[in-house]
Amino acid sequence: MSHGFLGYSSTFMLDFVVTALVLIVPALLASLYLVKVRRNYVAHRNLQLVLAGVLLVAVLAFEIDIRMHGGWRAIVGTRTPALSVEQLEVVEQVLRVHLVFAISTPLLWGATITLALKRMPKPPAPCEHSRLHKTLGWLSVIDLVLTSVTGLLFYYRAFIA
Repeated sequence: MSHGFLGYSSTFMLDFVVTALVLIVPALLASLYLVKVRRNYVAHRNLQLVLAGVLLVAVLAFEIDIRMHGGWRAIVGTRTPALSVEQLEVVEQVLRVHLVFAISTPLLWGATITLALKRMPKPPAPCEHSRLHKTLGWLSVIDLVLTSVTGLLFYYRAFIA
């Protein structure tokens, strides 16, 4: 099995997605700064579209990579030293929690972006949709941060600890 670039018994795409999970939170903070402090709605929209597009491509490539390597258990199974049965159970529990957020995030974020593109004026500016957008946006941020935290915890438990 090929190893990832972070030096653990993972795959390149696993390491790529873990790196993306670390970088997404500061990028989200930058996007929030653009809209809340700078009132730069165009830059906020553009950054959100770039982030969503990059993450969508990364996650699709990641899912293909996981399947090509026989699934997450096969990848974790290459680890030295091997995980005990108890450790593997913990990894699986962490993965289940992660999947709750990893599945809900693109749905919620996608709805937030789609509604904004349909309902916001062009160029984007405050409007009747702003209140709902703000609520959906914060829920998306929380969901994405929880996806990042639980994904990093999975990686740590599966490959480092």
